[in-house]
Amino acid sequence: MKVLLIEDEQKIADFVCAGFREQGFAYEHCNNGTDGYARASAGDYDVIVLDIMLPGRDGLSILKGLRKAGLATPVILLTARNELDDRIEGLNLGADDYLAKPFFVEELIARIQALLRRVSGERQNRLMVGSLSLDRISREVTWNGEVIDLTGREFNLIEYLMRSPGRVFTRTQILEHVWGYDFDPSTNVVDVCIQRIRKKLSAIGGNGAGESPIESVRGVGYRFRKAA
Repeated sequence: MKVLLIEDEQKIADFVCAGFREQGFAYEHCNNGTDGYARASAGDYDVIVLDIMLPGRDGLSILKGLRKAGLATPVILLTARNELDDRIEGLNLGADDYLAKPFFVEELIARIQALLRRVSGERQNRLMVGSLSLDRISREVTWNGEVIDLTGREFNLIEYLMRSPGRVFTRTQILEHVWGYDFDPSTNVVDVCIQRIRKKLSAIGGNGAGESPIESVRGVGYRFRKAA
């Protein structure tokens, strides 16, 4: 567990960091928004605890910049009790939770742990490779941020390939796992299904060069392209 605390009030930072140490969390502390944004952008953190009112770059600006840059690290906002509009704006900008000051450090730690349990569950239900994201619960696939309208079979085929990016699957393997029956040398259902998927992806656009994430391997089968 690695936490980044961005908080300029030293008394609050001291008791929060003491709580982190007691729980065995690894943590870093920044006391201004400019340095905090730089660390949040470059570091590998499990969660960010972010005060809204900061010297330098303010908390909402930090949050907006992180989300715009595609950083999905969970964020808990620390706010004053009268900052209702800021809390609402923060949630709309992509904050995962908020805690109003004054607060007990035990509650903050409990919220961090609950948030990470939730995120862990979401990650198990979501596959993401490059610009393509697949949600097993909602059965929604997005490509470069846009939802792709797929049939059930097309969804299952993409999911099967995405589980092991870079691995080559034969048509026999795909048939057995996606269609559920043994290989018939005369059928081309796998090729037809992949052609339909590629057409739907190309209608939106690829990863800059228009390339499909599903690659053909001559004489063998197909594989899902690894993220660059």
